[in-house]
Amino acid sequence: MARKARSETRIDPAVLYVSVTLAALFVGWGVFFTDSLAAVAESTLGLVIDRFGWLFVLASAGFVLLAGALAVSRFGDIRLGRDDERPEFRTASWVAMMFSAGMGIGLMFYGASEPVMHMASPPPGTAEAGSGNAARVALEYSYFHWAIHPWALYAVAGLVLAYFGFRKGGSNLISCAFRPLLGDRVDGPIGKSIDILAIFATLFGSAVSLGLGAMQINSGLNSVWGVGSSTGLAVSVIAVLTVLFVLSALSGVHRGIQWLSNGNMILAGVLLLFVFVAGPTVFILNSQTEAVGGYLASLPQMSFRTGAFGGGEWLSGWTVFYWAWWISWTPFVGMFIARISRGRTIRQFIVGVILAPSLVSVVWFAILGGTALNQEMHGAKLSEAVAKGEEAGLFATLANLPWFQVTSVVVMVLVGLFFVSGADAASVVLGTLSCRGSVNPSRLVVILWGALTGLVAAVLLMAGGLEAVKQVAILAAFPFLFVMIGMCVSLVKALRAEPHPGDPTSVLRKEVEDAVEAEESAGPAGVMAGARES
Repeated sequence: MARKARSETRIDPAVLYVSVTLAALFVGWGVFFTDSLAAVAESTLGLVIDRFGWLFVLASAGFVLLAGALAVSRFGDIRLGRDDERPEFRTASWVAMMFSAGMGIGLMFYGASEPVMHMASPPPGTAEAGSGNAARVALEYSYFHWAIHPWALYAVAGLVLAYFGFRKGGSNLISCAFRPLLGDRVDGPIGKSIDILAIFATLFGSAVSLGLGAMQINSGLNSVWGVGSSTGLAVSVIAVLTVLFVLSALSGVHRGIQWLSNGNMILAGVLLLFVFVAGPTVFILNSQTEAVGGYLASLPQMSFRTGAFGGGEWLSGWTVFYWAWWISWTPFVGMFIARISRGRTIRQFIVGVILAPSLVSVVWFAILGGTALNQEMHGAKLSEAVAKGEEAGLFATLANLPWFQVTSVVVMVLVGLFFVSGADAASVVLGTLSCRGSVNPSRLVVILWGALTGLVAAVLLMAGGLEAVKQVAILAAFPFLFVMIGMCVSLVKALRAEPHPGDPTSVLRKEVEDAVEAEESAGPAGVMAGARES
């Protein structure tokens, strides 16, 4: 009975019941009034993009600059935890878990199709459609959308949560990061509202990935065995994989998520190596070298481009969508990265979170995207296949290489594994947000959120397929963008209060703070003992 009581006290009724009720109402809206949901999402999205697209662009660039500044500043030596703590996970497993949770399904979905689409329709004013120059620009923008910027967003969110959670001893809640700004008000309605916003951003951001994964598995079944593509089949795929990721989530980080993430990286590495060897190897190396140089040289200009002087529609469909998608993922990816990063310094954290996965993303697009572009330039007409469905891009590329059936099955298995590993991380984080920051949330709550995530993904596919998925991702991210900005302000304020390593009084000050904290945690008896010793 005692164990059951403790489990129930961890649940935050206000956050859980309000969030679940609103999510259930959304699911009901999508099931019974599908056309209404699609129409409202489309009209609201147009309003957000037209009036606030610039804010997504400016804020994303600001997060990149903040992460870089913190990494090279004196704050980079601060450890996320006690000064004597060391990392909990090996670096290889750490990177694998970050990558699987951060964007595994997205890379499978867009790895070949996005460069082909950019080549066929490049950003206005950059290159002539279908030309060799357009192919180079296509790779540069693929790097732009998938490398430094998204991982800087994750790094900033994860850093804030790890700093306040492990360094300052706070709870694992988004609202906890606002204590320097709001004080004890974070324990009231304001803080709970922040956590509810984080839950919704996580729920819909995860649903986007599940929808993409289901569509790609559907396309693979069609390509290999001729199984007809349909929304019903995609929903069935979501149902099966939802059961699997809930089971994985219940096994915890050290078992299910870590094992799946390591397995993902190994299998993905095998696929990349095969395409690299069987595909246009020399072209891949040449195009990667040239595109990386162009990406780095054009990064400042691309980072602040809003389409004010043309190209706004293209930017809204690609760049703004991506920035919103990544922002919608920051609560759960940030919390997950924070959870596995205890003991690392701020500099280690930022460099590891941004550079390692960014390099993987660059290699991924260089190999899969470079191969697809080479085939397109030599008459393979991949753009026609992608125009019918972006999920078909990778399978259309593999069809021109040896062992198509084998590699297609590998892709479907990979998508399924990325689906499970990313979604189970999200369901655990949703449980944490609903259970007062507990790193071991109630199993029933985890199951509940896992089921709701799958339902939301299914509803979005029924409401309009990929376009509905994109629209809701941006709408869910918009309010959380302001939460992200507030988190950054709070972090900077707290870091400025940290003792400077060069200050001769900093060691004494830290010892006094540690002693006071130890006495407070020990209770009245500890305080009296300390007084007697004095």
